[in-house]
Formats: sequence, structure tokens, C-alpha cells
Amino acid sequence: MTDSIRNELQRGISSLSLECNEEMISSLLAYIDLLKKWNSAYNLLGGNELASLVSRHILDSLSIAPYLEGNLIVDIGAGAGLPGIPLAILNPGKKFVLVDSNGKKTRFMFQAKIQLGLDNITIENCRIEHYQSTQQIDMVMCRAFSTLANTLMMLQPIFSKECKFLAMKGHYPEDEIAQLPDDFELSKSIKLDVPGGESQRHLIEIVRKR
Repeated sequence: MTDSIRNELQRGISSLSLECNEEMISSLLAYIDLLKKWNSAYNLLGGNELASLVSRHILDSLSIAPYLEGNLIVDIGAGAGLPGIPLAILNPGKKFVLVDSNGKKTRFMFQAKIQLGLDNITIENCRIEHYQSTQQIDMVMCRAFSTLANTLMMLQPIFSKECKFLAMKGHYPEDEIAQLPDDFELSKSIKLDVPGGESQRHLIEIVRKR
């Protein structure tokens, strides 16, 4: 791991005003190493994404950390564990469930969980519409998953009145918000400022209508 990656990561975390101790930095760097090591065999990220891995994936994931609420958070379409694994590293007191239907990617996430000692994450290899939880889910989040309406339809069985949905989007998704199912509404839209990021980023929070 080069000093430049550590410096970029530390500068970015400082820019996001996040609390992060040395152990957390070490875990994030170890996760970056694992992504690079397993990428070619498991097709985790596009080849052109490795050069901008810190800003495009790690800091992008961490940019939503201030908006997490509750104790149990489900990351759907988690892929290589983004944003769930970086957020779990910085929030050891919260529980994260990482759901993905791709067997290779869930095997990678399980490997990362073991090697990084992340006892606060659970990996589920299934389609989101088949996922069931015995516990109250406080938040569901996704990054580059599907349209808001599509995703909410899949989430219906696990989405209680108390649950909130966080979707990471590029440009403000005006058309998608206009097509929300009747019983859901936009509760927050936050323009994210991702260190090193060159494109627009928005966090969309959706709740059930009261």
C-alpha cells in the first residue's frame, strides 16, 4: 500500500469531517488491498476504476456516513461491499446486512468480513425481493442499483413505516422522484461533496407516507 493512497484517504476523510481512528484507517486500507487483489478473478470493479478507487468508491461510500440512522442498516445490491463495508468500518456500533444475488461478489464480501474482523456485518446471497429479516430494519441503502420506483417495489415486504431508504444517485433524479409509488415520498435530498469526485452526487431519502 503506497503512502499516496493512505494520504488521499486521510485527506478525504478529514474533508468529510468524519471521525476515524488509526485502526479504522488500517481496515480501510486493507479493504482497498483486498479489492485490488480479488478484482480480476471476481470482476468486482471495472479495470479503469482502480486508479480512482479511493475517491470513486471509498470516499463516495463514506460521504453518506453522517446521514445513517438507527441500528440495523441493509445495503442492497452491495456488490463488492460498497457502501456497506466502508460504513461498517467507521460505525462499529451499527449492524449492517449486505445483500447481493451474485455468488462471486458475496464470496468476496465474506472473505473481507473474515479478514477485516467485521463482526457487525452479515452477508446474504439472494435477490432483494427474497430477503427476509426477523428484526426491525431502520434503513435500507443502495448505490447504483435501480430506479427509485423499481427498488421500492422490491423492498415492499421489508419496508416498515419507520424505515428510511437512502439512494445514492448522480444528477438529481427529478423524473424518478416524480414516478415514486403513491405511498412513498421524498423526505430529503442532499447534494454530496465527494473529495476527488468530478461528477455530481446526490443522496435521496425516501419514506412511507404517514
